Amino acid sequence: MTANRWLGLATLTVLFASSAMAQAQAQAPSPVGRWTTIDDETKKPKSVIAIYEEGGKLFGKIEKTFPEPNEEQNPVCKKCEGALKDKPIIGMVIMRDLKKDDDEWSGGTILDPSNGKTYKVKISVEDGGKKLKVRGYIGLSLIGRTQHWVRAE
Repeated sequence: MTANRWLGLATLTVLFASSAMAQAQAQAPSPVGRWTTIDDETKKPKSVIAIYEEGGKLFGKIEKTFPEPNEEQNPVCKKCEGALKDKPIIGMVIMRDLKKDDDEWSGGTILDPSNGKTYKVKISVEDGGKKLKVRGYIGLSLIGRTQHWVRAE
């Protein structure tokens, strides 16, 4: 084989590999959809969060909760402050303003209705789109808590 043929073959190989990588990245699973949160202690489903995109940013709204029979069936955010104080948790937007940053979404906030506190948050899709890694933190990402949500059916 001549040098020109080798060069041509090598160029085609690089172009094909680059195209395949770009296509794989373009098809990376999206965090948009419905996710079931899991209670850290009981390991039971806690809620369903609908994540949606608006204006290039992600938001998350509580769509459903799974209260125990002895718990409030239509809970309100008793510990929230301001406009969210004593508002129904179902329908509440708890995640706001996340922007795409490579293979994760970050720069936004998440509200924990159980304590009324708001944290910085970053999320990333894992396990081929079946799990969502949610990292809530104060200040640096090192100081925080990670949960894994599962894609809702």
